[in-house]
Amino acid sequence: MVARDLARDEAGHDELIAKTGNPHIDLLLADLASQADVRRLADALGERSDRIDRLVNNAGTAYPNRDLTEDGIERTFAVNHLAPFLLTNLLLPLLQTAAPARIVNVGTRIDTAIALDDVNFERRRCSMMRSYSQAKVGNILFTRALAAPLAATGITVNYVFPGVFRSNLGGTDGAQPAVVKLFAKTLRWALPPPERAAERVLYLLRSDEVSDTTGGYFGNRRLIRAPAQAGGPGRNRAAVEAECRADRPARLWLTARTQPAGKAPRSTGSWISLRRRNPGVKGSL
Repeated sequence: MVARDLARDEAGHDELIAKTGNPHIDLLLADLASQADVRRLADALGERSDRIDRLVNNAGTAYPNRDLTEDGIERTFAVNHLAPFLLTNLLLPLLQTAAPARIVNVGTRIDTAIALDDVNFERRRCSMMRSYSQAKVGNILFTRALAAPLAATGITVNYVFPGVFRSNLGGTDGAQPAVVKLFAKTLRWALPPPERAAERVLYLLRSDEVSDTTGGYFGNRRLIRAPAQAGGPGRNRAAVEAECRADRPARLWLTARTQPAGKAPRSTGSWISLRRRNPGVKGSL
């Protein structure tokens, strides 16, 4: 379990242990807006275990205004897309050791496209929905681009839209004004709980029906139509290559592959921490 705020997420971690009865759930802290922290997270996981058989990229947020990270990347794109892209690539050796393994990227259902020549919104007006949407399309492109080269390794990678449910997405980052919070609170009774959304994710993690399915874009246990930009393997590769030529943030898509898990550079002042460490227990993240 990966989180960024110990004070807030420690309670959720304890609740998860209590509800599952599993004391071997580790809480790791990382700021996914920082590429250095993502690499330190991969390093910590590589030290923790020599295998990962299930990887869920579920972290996501939204911001009300354009902001750049310490790496010079638009923050929504950095957290929602480049962080899981980098982390997944760094963890591939651990996934390959555990094969057959599964990767599930969690996102939303949206039909838009990435502006490949302006990922950082330097020439376009940036809005919360524009930045969030392009990051989610990036997740789909990544899913489909990664599926083909991993097909022969025993690793599947799929993307799932968990549906609309009770969520505080972006709430801790200022993306929910008072009127939105009031609206959500008023209609809370009409929205499914997070547990319902989790069922779609668990289906891709556990079901034998999708054990050989890879590169899929799923809704409620069925394939749904992907955005036009992610329409096929050839178009995915073209989009990735064009993005890498056009924009500095996108070049991370290539450099992410250069350093395996367990080899991330160390630096002082890392705030990666492992709350519970159980060296004798190996398995899923």
